Amino acid sequence: MNNMILKGDIAFTPTKDIMEIHKNSYMIVEEGKVVDICKELDNSYKGYHLKDFTGKIIIPGFVDLHLHAPQYPNMGLGLDKELIPWLDTYTFPEEEKYSDLDYAKKVYSRLINDLWRFGTTRSAVFASIHKESAKLLMDMFIESGLGAYVGKVNMDQNTAPKLTEDTKKSIEETEEILEEYMTKSDLVKPIITPRFIPTCSEEMLTRLGELAIKYDIPIQSHLNENTSEVIWVKELFPNSKNYTSVYEEFNLLGQTKTVMGHCIYNTDEEIDLMSKNKVYAAHCPYSNYNLSSGIMPVRKYLDKGVPVGLGSDIAGGNSLSIMSIIGCTIQASKMKWLDTNKELQPLTFNEAFFLGTKGGGSFFGKVGSFEKGYDFDALIIDDSSLTGLKELSIEERLQKIIYTGDDRNITERYVKGIKIEKPFIS
Repeated sequence: MNNMILKGDIAFTPTKDIMEIHKNSYMIVEEGKVVDICKELDNSYKGYHLKDFTGKIIIPGFVDLHLHAPQYPNMGLGLDKELIPWLDTYTFPEEEKYSDLDYAKKVYSRLINDLWRFGTTRSAVFASIHKESAKLLMDMFIESGLGAYVGKVNMDQNTAPKLTEDTKKSIEETEEILEEYMTKSDLVKPIITPRFIPTCSEEMLTRLGELAIKYDIPIQSHLNENTSEVIWVKELFPNSKNYTSVYEEFNLLGQTKTVMGHCIYNTDEEIDLMSKNKVYAAHCPYSNYNLSSGIMPVRKYLDKGVPVGLGSDIAGGNSLSIMSIIGCTIQASKMKWLDTNKELQPLTFNEAFFLGTKGGGSFFGKVGSFEKGYDFDALIIDDSSLTGLKELSIEERLQKIIYTGDDRNITERYVKGIKIEKPFIS
């Protein structure tokens, strides 16, 4: 891998409270990792390929910590419904189609192209229950050069008949994927994916927890997204303390690296358990608005030390743009601030930007920042169409990009130091 130097206005958030800015500076990248940022170059870097992005902003790639690949064709449909009716009317009928690999390939190529277009360099992805199309999705991510965790969904009850799996077969197919893809790629890895507690039998949950520990594989699922769902889980597990503890009882809550989508209605006790087990929360504000789910109290999670990232949650969410979701995250936190009698302070711009980069990126390792030793996942932003009417600081330019920019302002994308071109020909 070639070593390189990038020159431009560099911005990233090493912590949620700090935006580090390096105006008109050089970033040194070796073997796909950030080595240094400096104002002047010395002779030791002679011979490195220099990419001059003077006047442009260099930021970390965006991270989507929760999305459903087979729901991509449903984006924008049925969003006047609540969660459970929406799943029954739109989601489950669509997900039945993914035994057809030709259809899956058509959908997944468009999805991956859109992730690339919006600057999402890493994502945590739910596939469908179908083994072969889950493998196809992983192979297509590998081909694209983007990073991802991809999970074959498991569910053996309380769902559409065509999506109700045989428990033993579901586990066998999941294990087959784990063994085949654990070491196939540095960037694309499998992840254990129980749909959510109501759609998984106790045997299914037990076996998935065993697989996660046996192979040391991460876990993704849903938690406390909707009030009806919370009541449903209580009815299914009346002896469990709460929804979150059900996952823990089956070794699916931080026994290996874990991310839970939504987390809107967690009690303080549940948030404490997530903090103790270092479980990530994926905040999906667009989806939570669209499906009348509620607003996650992100401030409470951050105060309690829970790692938080952002998710598009398509097709509950109507946009794959983490750029747009960062702005929505701030807006949602302001509504929560009002809803709590101004107790939970709204998120700052730095905090929301952190959640969309390093906050979610840390689930993948040293990702989402330009600190030394971090993977060079980056976007080159040309904001010249947004500026020029008044003098702006780099921080202000970045705010303007997040709130008024779009994918047309992203000119180049890098993952682990490799420039990623549009993955698939439309």
